[in-house]
Amino acid sequence: MIAARNLTLSLGRAPARVDILRGIDLSVRPGESVALLGPSGSGKSSLMAVLAGLERPTGGSVRVTDLDFATLDENGLAVARRGRIGIVLQAFHLLPTMSALENVAVPLELAGETDAFTRAEAELTAVGLGHRLRHYPAQLSGGEQQRVAIARALAPRPALLFADEPTGNLDATTGTAIMDLLFARHADTGATLFVITHDARLAERCARVVELRDGLILSDRRRA
Repeated sequence: MIAARNLTLSLGRAPARVDILRGIDLSVRPGESVALLGPSGSGKSSLMAVLAGLERPTGGSVRVTDLDFATLDENGLAVARRGRIGIVLQAFHLLPTMSALENVAVPLELAGETDAFTRAEAELTAVGLGHRLRHYPAQLSGGEQQRVAIARALAPRPALLFADEPTGNLDATTGTAIMDLLFARHADTGATLFVITHDARLAERCARVVELRDGLILSDRRRA
């Protein structure tokens, strides 16, 4: 699913260059649930951006879903993500002028899916929002908006789902409910789940925990 070798990412030029990733080797098998754990500034979100094809590494190689990202231009990376990779972010990034149903269905329509609204309704129902299809983001709670974002990410049936601090904007109770939902959808769909977090308790819910600090992997362990 993911095969990264000696990944580096630097910004700027010497002497002001900042090394964000400093030689990352990481392999993830299909269907795994993996937590990338580390404090703010450790490089977690940057590593996710590289693995998701949103950022090009300075060096090294990365293959995701059997595609060599180094050989793809920006358009190729966008096509590679479509239908293969879902991303859930801390900020919900819902379109305020569209209903929950439209927020999930329109990206599917733009990708050429003929059953976009049917699939969107099914996914929203699966995340417990079948009764809120016509509501707009401003009419939804933070937890409900994140559920819409999860439905939008999963509706294309991706093989790989990234969740970058998905509970960061939520209170503890709502955050727990959102993580319960993510793990339930992971189990239902079989998609590989890659969670980026600074919360050790959340990380321990994954089958595997990779700890990152200062752009380096400190530990990589699987739960017994």
